[in-house]
Amino acid sequence: MSATSPIPQQLANACKAMGDPLRLAIVQLLGSGSFGVLELCELFDIKQSSMSHHLKILAQAQVLSNQREGNSIFYRRPLLTGNDDWQRWLRSTFVALDQSPMSDELQQRLQQLLASRADACAEFFARNAEAFKQQQDLIASYDQYGATLQRLVEDYAGNKRIALEIGPGDGDFLAPLARQFEQVTALDISEPMLNRAMQRVNQLQLTNVNCVLGETALLDGSHNQTVDFVAANMVLHHVPVPQTIFADVARLLAPQGCFLVTDLCRHEQSWARESCGDLWLGFEPDDLTAWAEEVGLTEGQSQFLGLRNGFQIQLRLFYR
Repeated sequence: MSATSPIPQQLANACKAMGDPLRLAIVQLLGSGSFGVLELCELFDIKQSSMSHHLKILAQAQVLSNQREGNSIFYRRPLLTGNDDWQRWLRSTFVALDQSPMSDELQQRLQQLLASRADACAEFFARNAEAFKQQQDLIASYDQYGATLQRLVEDYAGNKRIALEIGPGDGDFLAPLARQFEQVTALDISEPMLNRAMQRVNQLQLTNVNCVLGETALLDGSHNQTVDFVAANMVLHHVPVPQTIFADVARLLAPQGCFLVTDLCRHEQSWARESCGDLWLGFEPDDLTAWAEEVGLTEGQSQFLGLRNGFQIQLRLFYR
C-alpha cells in the first residue's frame, strides 16, 4: 500500500466535504461575510440540525472556521495568510467560487438579511444617539487616541484635496480633517447621528465639511469623483459586513490614496453588543490586512494602543 502525504489527504477531505452542492453553496456564501447558524438556516431554508451537520463536515475539512461573537457562533472562511500548497489551493478554490454567480433566490435572501442587520444598527443609533458618546466612552473615548489620529493625518504626505469620514459620530475627528483637507465629506447611515455631526460642524464653523446621509456603496467613484483620504474611525464593528467597506473604499480612492482604519482589536467583552450596538467584538489585525489585500490595497503604518479597561485599539493605514 502506498503512503499518502498529509497535504493530499487534506485536499481529499476538502474535496469530499465540498462535493455536496449545498455545502459548496455554503462555502460560496461565506465569501460574502460571517453568518450565524440561524442566519444560514434562514438563507438556505433548512432546519438547524441539518445545517449544523453540514457545518461540522466543512469545519472538519478546514474549509471554514468559526468565531464566537457574544453568545453566538459565526461561521466564515478561514483566514489564509500562508503560501503552502493547501492554502494556495484553497485560495484558488475561493476565487473560482466568487466568480460563479449565486442563485437569484439566495442572493435575494442575502440582501434581505444584510438589510435587516443594517436596519437593526440604524434603529439602535436612532434610539441612542443622545447617549451614544457616553456609552462609547466606556470602551474607548476619542480623547484616549485622538491625538494619535491627528498626527497620522498631519503626517499624511499624499494629496490633501478631498477626504471622507465614514460614520463621523459626534464629529470629533472632523475638525482635524477640515484643517488638513480642502474638502471633507461626513457620511453616516443614521440621520440622528449625522445630525449630531452637523451640530459640531456648525458649532466649529467648518465651512469645508459637507454632511451626507447614506452608505459607501452608494457613493460614485467614477468620473474623477474620487477621494484622497478615507477614515473609518470606530465604525467597522457596527457594519453588517465589514469587508464590504474595504471594497467600497478601494473603488472610491484616488491613486496613492489612503484608508485610515481605527477599530478595536478582537476582545471577549460581549456587553459591548448590548450597550454600544456593536455587531462584532473587534477584529484580528490579520483580518483587516486580508480584506485590504483582497481589494488591492497595500498595508502601511500600524499602531496599537492598549487601554486600561482591557480593550486595545488598532490604527491602520492602507494605500491604493
